[in-house]
Amino acid sequence: MLIITDQNFEETISKSDRPVLVDFWGSYCNPCHVLSQILEKISEEFEGKIIFAKANVDEVPKISQKFGIDRIPTVILFQEGKPTSGFFGVRPESIIRDWLKENLLIKEYEDYAKKNGLKLNPNQEVIQRLIKGLLENEKKYGERYCPCRKVTGNLEEDKGKICPCELHREEIESNGHCLCGLFFRE
Repeated sequence: MLIITDQNFEETISKSDRPVLVDFWGSYCNPCHVLSQILEKISEEFEGKIIFAKANVDEVPKISQKFGIDRIPTVILFQEGKPTSGFFGVRPESIIRDWLKENLLIKEYEDYAKKNGLKLNPNQEVIQRLIKGLLENEKKYGERYCPCRKVTGNLEEDKGKICPCELHREEIESNGHCLCGLFFRE
């Protein structure tokens, strides 16, 4: 895990081509040590996708103050140099894993939208609900089938329902958004 200092923080966060998860912790904090072990284990699974970093709050006073770190452990996920999500305290491994997958998937669909002249739904609650549905379908069926499409179990028939589904462009053209409401016309 990368060690964050007041001196390397800006460069590490702003120049990264991947999301950076920063674990703000203290050596005297038992929950911090528990969370650290969980994050170490999860970091192997997300290697190459997310940079995992640690910042001891006693050694990074400027950064701690900048982000209002008043409780530890605090985890902040940075994407493109900006904080996008985070949490306080210890969470179970499965919850952290799902949280990271959701955040990576949102970023993937944001990039897709930008590249294709679209935008994501401005309602973050809708995005969260759709992302959860996509990940549930991936667990259940092995693919991220669009949550608004009925999955038949026939792989050939269902392949066009993988998000972004084959109908999304036509729906955006006629309605301004796709059926599930994830993608909108720019």
